[in-house]
Amino acid sequence: MKNNSNSLVTFYSLIAAFGGFVFGLDLMNISGAIRYISSIFELDDAQIGRVVGIGFLGVVCALLFIGTLCERFGRKKVLIAIALAYSLSSLLSAFAVNYDMLIVGRFIGGAAFASITVSAMYIGEIAPAEQRGKFVSVNQLMIAIGILLASVINFFLIKYIDDISFLNNDNVWRYMLGAELIANAIWVALLLFVPESPRWLLKKGRDEEARQILNKIAPQDKVDELVEEVKASFDDQVKTDTLTQLKMLFSKRMHYILAIAIVYAVVQGGTGMNAILSFAPMVFEQVGMSTEDSFMQTVILGVVNFSTVFVAIFTVEKLGRRFLTLAGLVLVVVAHLSSWAGFKDATYTLDEQAYNSIQQVLAEKEIDHTKLMPLIGKTYNNDVELKAALATVFNKKEFPLISGTIIDQTIQGIKPTLILIGIFTMLAAFSMSIGPILWVVFSEIFPNNVRSVALPFAALVQTLSSWSISELFPWSLSNFGAANVFLMYGVIGLVGLVIMYMILPETKGKTIEAIEKELVRA
Repeated sequence: MKNNSNSLVTFYSLIAAFGGFVFGLDLMNISGAIRYISSIFELDDAQIGRVVGIGFLGVVCALLFIGTLCERFGRKKVLIAIALAYSLSSLLSAFAVNYDMLIVGRFIGGAAFASITVSAMYIGEIAPAEQRGKFVSVNQLMIAIGILLASVINFFLIKYIDDISFLNNDNVWRYMLGAELIANAIWVALLLFVPESPRWLLKKGRDEEARQILNKIAPQDKVDELVEEVKASFDDQVKTDTLTQLKMLFSKRMHYILAIAIVYAVVQGGTGMNAILSFAPMVFEQVGMSTEDSFMQTVILGVVNFSTVFVAIFTVEKLGRRFLTLAGLVLVVVAHLSSWAGFKDATYTLDEQAYNSIQQVLAEKEIDHTKLMPLIGKTYNNDVELKAALATVFNKKEFPLISGTIIDQTIQGIKPTLILIGIFTMLAAFSMSIGPILWVVFSEIFPNNVRSVALPFAALVQTLSSWSISELFPWSLSNFGAANVFLMYGVIGLVGLVIMYMILPETKGKTIEAIEKELVRA
């Protein structure tokens, strides 16, 4: 019976977390599409950042209401609504006729990313305490699968863009973004098989329905005890409306829990992982790679991301949340310092040999290579100076298509091995620690009587942190340079490591109700 109940919990958790798969697809699809979108709509750095960043603002708006919606309609109905919103986003984005329409589509897709919060809430409420960390970590696994699949698809679209009759630089991004519709349809269908959260049903007084579900997902001899424990945690509640829950969340008794959540959220977003993934080909171009090679690196990145998520899934209940978080942050800091060291001495020289190599590529793209002639013989001390010079001779339609080639042919003094080690180590550290563990901690530390608003609030802080980093990433690269951007992420990680070492408790193996008794101050 126990094996059967575990199988059902696994099945329901995978379906609830399928939104993570869609998000992973979207994250890497926009990563691959952004250069072509930038060219077709002739975008500047701020607009490029907004195409990615607007999604995080969509999450912010959704999180303002998601707790109330989950409380009123339940987790399952909200997940179905989110899946439908993802579908609308894919349609608007893939068929966008201008920048504004694309932004609207991306915003709706961002709002749908609230699925990660809702699925973490749902999984945390159906999974047994001794396995909750593993099941909540499934969110990150699904994101990793989506990232890997999108990276592979994008690579082959770019590699064979000249061999497929209906593909070209003007429409390839539409196929990247439109492919998500297939995943959206599958998710909607699967969600019909998911039951409602038994904890939510008990909160609404629907005890019999809750018991029917618990009889399937928990040992039958534990059902009565679990029901009483959950109901006891609601005893102190007079009202459960959103305003009341917010007052309870920000009361003095909850300050310690809020501190943990806010610091973790800021650090996870501030270390730059979402920005690096969202602009992966752009990042690899800074190392001096061709367009095709940069997309190949994103495939390797996807494989590393997928592989290392399993570390978190299979060790979170053994090593614990605290150890994985702190160990991961140490690796994050080391990784960013490695990338900084690799970039800091890079210079860029446009000599005759580089020019001859560049002009062939530009001719294939039907771009006038003679625009580069005034720059021949010049050396630039960093990528900021080079990009500023290129921006004076190429327009916004041309620049996204040729910048990578020019960097590739002119770069000197760079240490690509250090950079690639840094990027892949950062990704591995994030995927096996602060990426999935954040959602495990969020699903555990908030008491039942404030969970519907607390989890979205914590996710809101994380989203604002990720948004600010992603929105400013293209601008930061153009104004500060790659070396300083990675150094900044490393400093954020170091500060976070120190604070988390002082305040983060261990929660493995404890019920939500037991954690509440431990963390809520009198």
